[in-house]
Formats: sequence, structure tokens, C-alpha cells
Amino acid sequence: MEPHQIDTICRYYNQVIFSRTSPTQKLQIVESYQRLGNVVAVTGDGVNDAPALKKADIGIAMGIAGTDVSKQASDMILMNDNFASIVTGVKEGRRIFDNLKKTIAYTLTSKIPETTPFILHCLLGIPLPLSVIGIFAIDLGTDLWPAISLAYEKAESDIMIRPPRNLKHNKLVNFVLIRFAYLQIGMIQGLAGFLTYFIIMADNGWWPSQLLNQRSAWSDVNENSLMDSYGQEWTYASRRQLEGCCHAAFFYAIVVVQWADLLVSKTRTNSLFTHGIRNHILNSGLLFTAFLAMFLMYTPGVNTVFAFNGINIKWAMVAIPFAWAIFIYDETRKYLIRKYPTGFLYKETYY
Repeated sequence: MEPHQIDTICRYYNQVIFSRTSPTQKLQIVESYQRLGNVVAVTGDGVNDAPALKKADIGIAMGIAGTDVSKQASDMILMNDNFASIVTGVKEGRRIFDNLKKTIAYTLTSKIPETTPFILHCLLGIPLPLSVIGIFAIDLGTDLWPAISLAYEKAESDIMIRPPRNLKHNKLVNFVLIRFAYLQIGMIQGLAGFLTYFIIMADNGWWPSQLLNQRSAWSDVNENSLMDSYGQEWTYASRRQLEGCCHAAFFYAIVVVQWADLLVSKTRTNSLFTHGIRNHILNSGLLFTAFLAMFLMYTPGVNTVFAFNGINIKWAMVAIPFAWAIFIYDETRKYLIRKYPTGFLYKETYY
């Protein structure tokens, strides 16, 4: 058969059996499927299988019955000669790929509430809502264990029902993932942090309009009579004290919404209620982040290093509705993706 004839057969028939094929014909079949954009796996045990094994995206040789030539030409050796092990390997590979995506999505999300304080500090001239060392505390502290724990997440129930991914478009990090992390969950997290910040400032006499273009005066060591919205005068020391409360509250708000983000990141399509929360490493990570946040904010000496001041219960509660909003939004999104697997939300948000 000519190559174009093999292409036609492979294109229009999902299941094809070729019998009594020569080594050259096996190679042509592999090349045909690859031309059609498929990822090709080939199993073999003899010398005549070597060309196809070498050409395939993944060549699998038999460990017991296979010849040395076939083993050398392959990418993987099936030690027990059991084809069911290939299915298990595919499932495990998909689980690892899924969990890498989940880890990246979780890690990228917090970058929006971490960077926007500096952007607005520069553009609008407001006092800095979150300190640099506070960002380090998130990236190297509270986010570290949870991000690693997602690698231990079990496979979702539909993982072997999904069709093979498109190698050209469905990469580990794609535009849909970045858009979902930055413009959806990340924006909700940013709103949680800034609402907390502005509430603290307003409770202390600084309305948002009064904060605009106050960056220089706020940081001026010699300015000890800066007036707030009610005409009260603030010294440099008192402003630094208030700024420390804002830094601590913004940091705490990110920690709270990241708890919700971690839970929704456990699955890409399944509901958390059916998937369960039996990843004990992840559960321990939630407790660790809570303990670490409290330690950094309230331990004498440590909170001085991080420029954190204590916050009251009212300010600590501001971020909780946003955490619930993240959870409800993502559960709804996943439900609609399951119900309409070719719909708008699947195309625009399924990373």
C-alpha cells in the first residue's frame, strides 16, 4: 500500500487491524498515524519490530520475551509482559500531568494579589499595601507546602475517559491556564486584599480618596502632621504603625483566599464533594499555613522583622467571603463543564 492509502485508512477508521505486516509496513503505519497528529505507542518483542519501536513516540519492548535488539530500540521495557501495565502507566502519567497543572495554577494565582499592590502604589501613589518581605513570606513560606502537596493528589474519576490531549495546544502551561489563574481566581484574591486594606485605612480615618498621591508624604520621616480625612494629624511613627497593620492584614487575606484556591485546585473537572479531601499531605499543608501565618504575625521579634502589626477580628474576617466566592465560583464552573463538555466554559476555562 502507498503511504496516502494508509493515511486514508487510519483517518477514517478508529480501530484497524493490519496482519502479516513487514518491518517496513509497520514503520509506514506508525509514520501515518504521526502525520495525522496522533501520539503513537508501539509494542514489540522481535527484531522485525525494531524500526517501528524506534520511530514511535514511545516504543515498548517486552521484558521477558523481547529480544535485545527490540529492547535497545524501545523507550520503555515492560518487565512483566503484561499489557494491562501499559494502561496503568498511562493513567499514572495523566495523573502526574494533571497534578503539575494544578500546582502551576495554584502557584500563579497568588501573583496577582502580590503584584497589584506595587502597581497601584506606583500608579495611584497610595501607601504600600503589602511589603516585599510579606511577599517572600507567601512565596517561600505559606505557599510552599500546599503547592508541593498537590503532587500527591489522587487521579480524578474521569482521567481515563478523556481523549488524548492535543500536543500542539494543550501544553503544560497554556493561555487558558494563565487567564484562569490571573484574571479569574487571582482577581478575586486581589479584591480580598484591597478591600481589607481600604477598610483598615477607613477605620483609621483615611478614606480611599485621601490616600491618592500620598506616597511621598506618607514615607517622609520629617512629616509629623499629615492630616487624614477627618483632619487628624498623623506622625511618621503612627503612620508606620498603621502601615504594619495593613501589611499584616493584606498578607493574612492572601493566606485565607489561598486556602480556598488550594481546595479548588485539587480537581480540574470533578466536584470536591465527590473527589474527597483524603490527601493528608495537603490537609497538613492547610494547617501549616495557618500556623505559620499566626507565627509571623504575632510572635514578638518575628513580626518586627516582617513589619507586621496585630489585626483585630473584624479585619481578619474581610477575606472569608472572598474565599467562599472562589469555592462557589469554581464548583459552579466545574459543574457546567461536566454538563456541557463542549460549551463555552470548557473552551475558555478548562486548563
